[in-house]
Amino acid sequence: MEFSSAVPIYVQLAEDLRRRILSGELGPGEKVMSTTEYAATYRINPATANKAFSLLVEEGILEKRRGIGMFVTAGAQAALRERGRATYLSDTLAPALAAGRALGLSPAEISALVSTYWEENQ
Repeated sequence: MEFSSAVPIYVQLAEDLRRRILSGELGPGEKVMSTTEYAATYRINPATANKAFSLLVEEGILEKRRGIGMFVTAGAQAALRERGRATYLSDTLAPALAAGRALGLSPAEISALVSTYWEENQ
């Protein structure tokens, strides 16, 4: 993992863990690396890894088990998918639909374009 200087490292770590959970690489109840392991692996301050974990605990994605470590919560993947769908709608789909409307495309034409694109790019 390479870090971008434009985004805080803890945010990038949290996003990487979210991506791994969404993809199924990390499943419900699975233990994640400790802050010390993250610090050693990515050559970062342990406090930075801890900040990423704290963010994900607040979101209900990870849970801390005292003396054992951090684990993926049972509903983490579903919660991330739901949040991703809402973000996709507002950030990606809504502007695309507005652009299509501005071009004079009907809902049926937009739907046909999306279906065609989907089939061609699977």
